[in-house]
Amino acid sequence: MTHPERATTPTNQAGWQALAGQLTHEGRAYVNGAYQWASNGETFASISPLDGRTLTNVASCDSIDADLAVAAARDAFNSGIWSQLAPAGRKAVLIRFAELIEAHGDELALLETLDMGKPISHARAVDVPASARAIRWTAEAIDKVYGELAATPHNQIGMISREPMGVIAAIVPWNFPMIMAAWKIAPALATGNSVILKPSEKSPLTAIRLAALAEEAGIPSGVFNVLPGYGHIVGRALALHMDVDCLVFTGSTNVAKQLMIYAGQSNMKRVWLEAGGKSPNIVFADAPDLKKAAAEAASAIAFNQGEVCTAGSRLLVEESIRAEFIELIREALKTWRPGHPLDPATTCGAIVDQAQLDRIIEYIGIGQSEGATLVEGGQRVMEDTGGLFVQPTVFDGVNNNMRIASEEIFGPVLSVIGFRTAEEAITIANDSIYGLAAAVWTSNLNTAHRVAKALRAGSVWINHYDGGDMTAPFGGFKQSGNGRDKSLHAFDKYTELKATWLVIE
Repeated sequence: MTHPERATTPTNQAGWQALAGQLTHEGRAYVNGAYQWASNGETFASISPLDGRTLTNVASCDSIDADLAVAAARDAFNSGIWSQLAPAGRKAVLIRFAELIEAHGDELALLETLDMGKPISHARAVDVPASARAIRWTAEAIDKVYGELAATPHNQIGMISREPMGVIAAIVPWNFPMIMAAWKIAPALATGNSVILKPSEKSPLTAIRLAALAEEAGIPSGVFNVLPGYGHIVGRALALHMDVDCLVFTGSTNVAKQLMIYAGQSNMKRVWLEAGGKSPNIVFADAPDLKKAAAEAASAIAFNQGEVCTAGSRLLVEESIRAEFIELIREALKTWRPGHPLDPATTCGAIVDQAQLDRIIEYIGIGQSEGATLVEGGQRVMEDTGGLFVQPTVFDGVNNNMRIASEEIFGPVLSVIGFRTAEEAITIANDSIYGLAAAVWTSNLNTAHRVAKALRAGSVWINHYDGGDMTAPFGGFKQSGNGRDKSLHAFDKYTELKATWLVIE
């Protein structure tokens, strides 16, 4: 397996293609400190959405592999080699892990793009640094989180402490493979747990590569394992496993519900879920900068080809500016045309696979059949490349009863809905099974706070879209899930709270 080193990041498509030609992709699982094929010998093809070519064959793990990984993780945990390592020791290793991600940034970005279809400029400038930052920030917090003392009588001491759970299974999605993995493995490892990472079968290559970097950083054998494979096989096996203490997941709401059932059917393992979204982006007529609001609304639906759980897929616009704002959106979307993902100038890449492209095209047809007005995009393009590309799409005349407004599409399809009052906007925004994110654009401070407070969403952004960093928690209300990634609150998901009471005699 080769991993080319470069002095400088490529600056054009030819440079990235040349670098891609030097890569040899690893497709094996990583268990107990070693790469290995699935016990059943089965594989599946990792097919690039850029041109339809097979990148490599990937191990298709099953319940036997899950048993092996869980046993290795449990043995490592029980040995104390990581779980009982001083916090400063875990901190140093994880910081080294973050440094290695940065050092291999070109390679990791290229794997993300080839495997998943996102533009290389985004993979390099967003995904790689965000993944390293998540691990470094969490590592820096390890020795800065303290326990508590209860308010006790003078002859008693009540100590409140947190302990690692044990074996954590992390199932992550295909749209941000590295970032979603980093958000989960960082606090899980930081708190002393052993981890089994199950990447999506649609984009497993960066997770597999991260295993080698984790080993190089000094994470002991068995502490970090990667099991590629299908969700209904190896993911199910992990969710039902009697020796997995905690299951964390990012993905669809339907799968999240099934994982909760599996947890109940097995050992009542802790389950933390970040699921779907249908986020409302609310623009009032008094927004401080309509052009900026339109530019961010375009980005909110077209970035990562709309394959984003927080995508601003419902655009609520005050009726008095609706027509004007739609034209601003159409103008802003001119900078979001599909292009070759290895061209650094490309902002809108390929859809992850044929099934997802078919789903997006189907929903575009549903929107038209429901009576919405197609005002922009709606077509598959660049078919001659063998890749999977679709235009960012805008529908006007949408209401919340339409499927394109109520169901998560996970593609660049925007539904424009009009409103007349703040109360109506709040009602429309909250009329959803989801509650992941929302945004409010207004110059009125009272309106901003009143609407933000009323919105049933885990993240609310005012006069921007998709804000925040590692210091702020991320997660949803309602069927968008439970628990929070990022911030110190993430530590709660991976630790058990213990009360120790001492009576002084």
